[in-house]
Amino acid sequence: TAGLPAALPSLSLELTVLYNALLFAVSESDGLVEGEAERISHGLIRVLEACGVSGQDLSTEELWQKVLQDVTAEEMRAPLHRLGALQGAVWLAANCLGSVTALFRLLSGTKVMLGALYRLLALLKAWSVPAEGDASPLVVQSTKDLKEILWTSAAFLQGLQGLEAGNLSAALSLLQEAAAGFCSKRVLAQIYTCIGCCTQQMGKPQMALQHLKRALQVDFQCLSALSQAAAVYRQLGETDAELDALALLYKALETPAQEAVSIDPCFLIRTELLVHTPALASLFSRSHPSEVKYSLAQRCLQAGRVGQAVEHYLDLLALLQEGPQHQVPLHGRSALPRTPEVFLEAASALEQHGRHQDAIAVCEEIIGRTGDLIPETLRIEWSCGAGGEVTGILPQERESLRCVVWRAAAYLHQGRAWTGLGDSKEAITHFTRCLNVLLRVQLVSTGTVQPARPPTTLPAWEGPPWGWLVLLQGSEPGKHRQGNGWQCLGD
Repeated sequence: TAGLPAALPSLSLELTVLYNALLFAVSESDGLVEGEAERISHGLIRVLEACGVSGQDLSTEELWQKVLQDVTAEEMRAPLHRLGALQGAVWLAANCLGSVTALFRLLSGTKVMLGALYRLLALLKAWSVPAEGDASPLVVQSTKDLKEILWTSAAFLQGLQGLEAGNLSAALSLLQEAAAGFCSKRVLAQIYTCIGCCTQQMGKPQMALQHLKRALQVDFQCLSALSQAAAVYRQLGETDAELDALALLYKALETPAQEAVSIDPCFLIRTELLVHTPALASLFSRSHPSEVKYSLAQRCLQAGRVGQAVEHYLDLLALLQEGPQHQVPLHGRSALPRTPEVFLEAASALEQHGRHQDAIAVCEEIIGRTGDLIPETLRIEWSCGAGGEVTGILPQERESLRCVVWRAAAYLHQGRAWTGLGDSKEAITHFTRCLNVLLRVQLVSTGTVQPARPPTTLPAWEGPPWGWLVLLQGSEPGKHRQGNGWQCLGD
C-alpha cells in the first residue's frame, strides 16, 4: 500500500493483510516488538485518511478513540476489531494495562463498574467479536481465539502482579480464573505453580502442595513446582519428602531435557508471548544442579543425617572441580556460597562423621590454594559507621581478608581432626598455625564511632574471632565475587 491513496472499499482487505503479516512477524521473532505497534498505528492513519481525516499528530490511544468513534461502516467493524485485539496483545505484552482497558472499553461499548483488578476481565468478557462473513478475507488466527488468549493472559498477568504486591486473596482469585482459560500445558503448569506459591504465603501449605502436584501432572518439566514443593515440605517439617523432592529435582536437572508431548493447538499469538513480569522470571528461573546438590547436603547435615550429608558434599566437591559447566552463574542470588566455604562445610561434615583423615585432606586443598594469596602482613585501615557498616576497605583487601579467614578456618578444622585422631602434638601444631595466619592481619581503626555489636550466631564452620567476620560483612553477598570455582582465589 506504500504510495497508494487510502480507499474505503479496499481497507477491509488491507487491514486483514496487515493483521496476518503482523501475526507471522510475531511468530518468526518469537515475541512482540515495538515495530508491531508502529505498523498498527500506520494502519489506523490509513483508515482515517480514507474518511478524509488526518491522524498524523495523534497518539496511538487517540487514534483508536477517533477511528472507533468516526468510522461507522459495517464492513469495517470486523477488521478494526481484529486489529484492536492485536493492539491489545501488544499493550498487554508491555504491561500497559491502562491502555488495554481503555481500548476494550471502546471495543465493547460498555462501562464496567468494577475494581481495577477485575475491570479488564469484565470488559473482555463483554466484548462481542463481530462475526466473519463468508466473503471475508481469511485470517491465520481468528479474533475469537485471540480474545480467549487475551482474557487468560490478562488474568494471569494481574494475578502475578497481585502476588508480587502481596494482595494474596485477589491474586488467588485471578490465577484461578487464568487456570480456567485458554492456554498451553506449559502455561497452565506455571499458573498452578503460582497458585501454590500464593496459597503457601496464605498459610495453606497442604493446598499449596495439591496445586504444585497438579502443575507437575500437567507438565513434568515444570521444575519450579518441584523446587517449591521442597520448600513447602520443609515448612511442614517433612524432611523425608523434602529430601526426596530435592533429589528428584537434581536428577531432572542432570538429565537432558525432553520435549513434553502436547496436544494443545498452536497459535501465533500465545499467552507465553504476552505475560512477562519480574515475579514470573524469578519464580521460574532454572536452578543450577550444583545449587540443588548443596541444598541436599546442607539439609541432610541440619537434619542430623551426617552420612548422607557427607556423600552429597563429596559429590558436590567433585562437581565443582570438574569444570566451568558446573560453576553457578554470578547473579548475586545463588544458594551456593563461595567454593572455599563449601570445602569447609564438607570438612565439618566429615569431622562429625568421624572421617578425620578425609577432613584433613579437604582442608589441605584450601590451604594449598590460599598460600600465595595472603601477604606476610595485611594492614587494613577501616572505620565503622553508626549503623555498624564497615567502610574504607578496598575490594582486594576484603578478598585477601577472606582468604585469611578461609585458611585459618582450614587449620582450625585440621587441629580438631587431629584431636579426634588422638594426636595432640599435630593438633597443637595446626591450632598454632591458625593463630599465626590470623596474626598476619593488622587492623587499624580510623573511625570514631563504636563498632556495632557482633552477630549472635557462629557460622556453620566455626570461623575465627568476630573482628574478622564483622569486616567481611560490609559488602552484600556476592558483590565482589570473582567466581564460584577456585579461580575466585586467584588462579
